[in-house]
Amino acid sequence: MLRFGTAGLRGPLQDGPDGMNVDTVARATAGLADWLRGRCLGGGIVIVGRDARHGSAEFAQVTAEVFAAAGFSVLILPRPLPTPLVAFAVRESGAVAGVQITASHNPATDNGYKVFLDGGAQLIPPADAEIEAAIDAVREPIPRADPASGSTDTRVRAALGDDPGEEIVRRYLARAAQVPAAIGGPGERADIRIALTALHGVGGATAVTALGAAGFTDVRVVPEQFEPDPDFPTVAFPNPEEPGAADLLLALAERVDADVAIALDPDADRCAVGIRGPRGWRMLRGDETGVLLGDDVLRTAPPGSLVATTIVSSRLLSELAEARGGRYAETLTGFKWLARAGDGLVYAYEEAIGHCVDPAAVRDKDGITAAVLTADLVARLAAVGRTLTDELDDYAVEFGVHAGDQVSLRLLDISAAVAVVDRLRAAPPDEIAGEPVKYTDQLRVRGRMRTDALIFDGSGIRVVIRPSGTEPKLKCYLEVVEPVSGRAGLGTARDRADERLSRLREFCESL
Repeated sequence: MLRFGTAGLRGPLQDGPDGMNVDTVARATAGLADWLRGRCLGGGIVIVGRDARHGSAEFAQVTAEVFAAAGFSVLILPRPLPTPLVAFAVRESGAVAGVQITASHNPATDNGYKVFLDGGAQLIPPADAEIEAAIDAVREPIPRADPASGSTDTRVRAALGDDPGEEIVRRYLARAAQVPAAIGGPGERADIRIALTALHGVGGATAVTALGAAGFTDVRVVPEQFEPDPDFPTVAFPNPEEPGAADLLLALAERVDADVAIALDPDADRCAVGIRGPRGWRMLRGDETGVLLGDDVLRTAPPGSLVATTIVSSRLLSELAEARGGRYAETLTGFKWLARAGDGLVYAYEEAIGHCVDPAAVRDKDGITAAVLTADLVARLAAVGRTLTDELDDYAVEFGVHAGDQVSLRLLDISAAVAVVDRLRAAPPDEIAGEPVKYTDQLRVRGRMRTDALIFDGSGIRVVIRPSGTEPKLKCYLEVVEPVSGRAGLGTARDRADERLSRLREFCESL
């Protein structure tokens, strides 16, 4: 059977217990319902959302019907909508759970079943294993009922009004529009032009509406990718991080003379940012966007506020937090951990272009609000004649050049990636690319930071190696820190960092 990965189930659209189909969805929902009732949460509100992938509408309806038959009050969101709206709706309505039918940025042949608990956060151990056990215990036939029948609809309306689905969307958009005032702080904003792509996903209309409500009305979209299309016809992989996925966006940004380019992944929980550089338009790495938004949040946050990222992300956020009077936390990969990083959390990000800029409202990554805050930052900088590039240069001068990269080696199966990590664990190198390193085995640490990953730290270098949890890949996360002797030395420092990074890349590619 499909098992819970990052936050739920994901698999190919096919028959059988190892695929996403009506039977799999019904069993998963029945098991989740039993688990909730076992924790005295029966009869509560459950939010059900969906993207526009093949099968999503049917799977969402089945999910709602099984929950309704189990006695829960079910709210189905009114149309295909971004995943962050489900996370928001769970928290806003006091729901006991939320389910989003989505496979995010994965291939068109996949779909998935993402679960939110605990006020809109992704599920974590041991809940995932407990729910799997409850699913295994489900017996046929699985009852299904109209979710709008009887008292279930009455309870949802009592919490959210006569049109609860649209009310949730309205509240979310109103909150997103307030992000600049709440986080960006006072200051003039220049009129800016935004180039935007939704990558054939469900974020386009929501993003344009949210940006407009925040005062950004000059938004030019990639027409070939704006409307939802479950076949993703213009991209090999519908992930803004993949080479070529943002080509149409960057071409549009150049053509319309945009101030910033924004790419959402298909379920709009991730946000990638493109800027004009000395060699033309390019997409920022997730770590670059992460430090830009993290610094922006910290500048107006109360002293001692917490920012967080993961063990595979850049260390720059930790240095910036200390310099800005904030606190810093580091977690395992995934927003199920980042959302629980600690009290006073005001911002979290992961290098895979996920950003949580408003954790009080959405305890997950949210591409829509990240896009709004990015636009606001660009507009405030433009008002004083500055750009995101200027900000990144300032960080390099202040903290040193932090050059990063990722090497992803596709193998025959996940076991092959695990075998490489096991080989390195048995005989860890004491130097990488000619630079001495110290070794940390994350399987030997205690508590929540235990995971199958190896970390090699040296003087200004860091390499993290781990097998992917969902794909047959070995992933290597690289970072080089090179000191800078004033702004005049920035170019030389970047050249040195690139050379060292190239050697680290060669090491990982040889594994």
